[in-house]
Amino acid sequence: MSDSPSTPAGLLASVTDPGVLKRLTPEQSSLLAAEIRDFLVAKVSRTGGHLGPNLGVVELTLAMHRVFDSPRDKILFDTGHQSYVHKIVTGRQDGFDLLRQRGGLTGYPSQAESEHDLIENSHASTALSYADGLAKAFALRGEDRHVVAVVGDGALTGGMCWEALNNIAATKNRLVIVVNDNGRSYAPTIGGLADHLSTLRLNPGYEKVLDLVKDALGQTPVVGKPVFEVLHAVKKGIKDAVSPQPMFEDLGLKYIGPVDGHDQQAMESALRRAKGFNAPVIVHAVTKKGYGYRPAEEDEADCWHSPSAFDVHTGQMLPSTALKWTKVFAEELVKVADERPDVVGITAAMAEPTGIAALQKKYPERAYDVGIAEQHAATSAAGLAMGGLHPVVAVYATFLNRAFDQVLLDIAMHGLPVTFVLDRAGITGPDGPSHYGIWDMSVFGVVPGLRIAAPRDAVTLREELREAVAVDDGPTIVRFPTGAVAPDTPAIRRVGQIDVLREGERKDILLVAVGSFAGLGLEAAERLAEQGYGVTVVDPRWVRPVPIELTGLAAQHRLVVTVEDGIRAGGVGDAVAAALRDANVRVPLRDFGVPAGFHPHGTRAQLLTSLGLTAQDIARDVTGVMSGLDESVEATSV
Repeated sequence: MSDSPSTPAGLLASVTDPGVLKRLTPEQSSLLAAEIRDFLVAKVSRTGGHLGPNLGVVELTLAMHRVFDSPRDKILFDTGHQSYVHKIVTGRQDGFDLLRQRGGLTGYPSQAESEHDLIENSHASTALSYADGLAKAFALRGEDRHVVAVVGDGALTGGMCWEALNNIAATKNRLVIVVNDNGRSYAPTIGGLADHLSTLRLNPGYEKVLDLVKDALGQTPVVGKPVFEVLHAVKKGIKDAVSPQPMFEDLGLKYIGPVDGHDQQAMESALRRAKGFNAPVIVHAVTKKGYGYRPAEEDEADCWHSPSAFDVHTGQMLPSTALKWTKVFAEELVKVADERPDVVGITAAMAEPTGIAALQKKYPERAYDVGIAEQHAATSAAGLAMGGLHPVVAVYATFLNRAFDQVLLDIAMHGLPVTFVLDRAGITGPDGPSHYGIWDMSVFGVVPGLRIAAPRDAVTLREELREAVAVDDGPTIVRFPTGAVAPDTPAIRRVGQIDVLREGERKDILLVAVGSFAGLGLEAAERLAEQGYGVTVVDPRWVRPVPIELTGLAAQHRLVVTVEDGIRAGGVGDAVAAALRDANVRVPLRDFGVPAGFHPHGTRAQLLTSLGLTAQDIARDVTGVMSGLDESVEATSV
């Protein structure tokens, strides 16, 4: 490999580590940026993934790696879905053929992949706190190292960012904060800060600044420090009119910007100035999500934030005719809202992915997007409930973990009617462990007065959503997985609130199938029946608190089996076991669920297989338990 690759075709292949970037000429860097965009579009078109955010940070990422020395200097991304370009230039190009697939690259930074990755921070608004601690540690240890935190402006809608900024400003540590200002988080960024930055982007003076920077630097073969300093030596009063500088300087933070984030030379110059300051500095980079790929740029909804597989040439998503869980919820919520004017919707920067967008479209005054701020969403919902409304808070299951205290003390302790709808519950697959919605039934199962529903199909989702919003004396959760809705599974009969899905002539095994695992339970029951056992399969529908009727059914069987798409520890199986003990029902129980741990990414089917959550695994295990019970009976009779 030569020190200065000479042909565009060879540039990307030559970048095996960030050090190569420092040897490129400005012209070569521009060519490399174009090659990286082509590479991203080609790879993500086959696997799906976070395309829009990464198209927007190509030049910004190249500039960071040319100015700083990773991995000695630590580069943190908030959120981590904008790290694909970072992965490319740190020697992981080959892994993109299996992006977000088993054995391939994760969709976020990963310590297991590279020494250039430090945090797997796919939950937003955390990087500045990490950076604050890291910079303090380096300073205390006397290490000459920088920390760079790339913060999407959507992350600044999260309270942790401002808690961190308050502490960072009180230090003199080597910390550079790059605000990636693209006006969007998942969807268009909302809130007061977003309005401030949006006003900035629309300000004619700001446009002139960017044009001046771009034109002047474009005409300069080498970006000279004097040129850049002249452009930034504007009187403070004029800068105040076109930038958010006062906001950050009031916190005690130095500010550089706005800088055109797609002008690599301008970005490098700004970053070098920030690096040389040797104290916390904010570099405000203005970028365009989806930049360089027209279908992404023109997508008003989310600029192809995370598309599935698509045709590169037409920009058309590959067809999928399956009915999605989110769509069923979105349609039913609108119908409920038609009937009940007190029903309102809340989401945390994810109106489209969670289905709230449908309500927002029909009743814009009754749908609230609070930004990436789940804690605020929960307590704001408490206020809405106190005001006589019934809020429906739609978030991914993994993200509600962030608002446990608010659900417990701000909502449940006040007995407020707030419904949380948890999309992507259970093992979700490609996005990896931080996105698995496997904790909710365990974590929120301890909240007094909270009820949790787990629908098994479209019919029960509609039904249980309506039951949830009918509750007026406490919070409710309705959880469902990602992807296609399971086929309708009608009940044979209903016992109290429990649906009986199958009954055998004998009552050997009571199989409690939670939510979308109803099909898995029925398949396992078929296999057990082939072994001569009588199996009753039930769907409790509402899993917390445990229905009283379940203990009565359990008493009629020799073994209780629970299967759930969540953590075993503290999950539905544990709750059923406790209910049986409390009712003095002495029937053994075998629980199947997700083992505690951070499980790798892959397809849902692959993960369930590796975790032993298949019909074959369950039937084999239960057969062994029943054989043990049979032997015990025989020994007793002898």
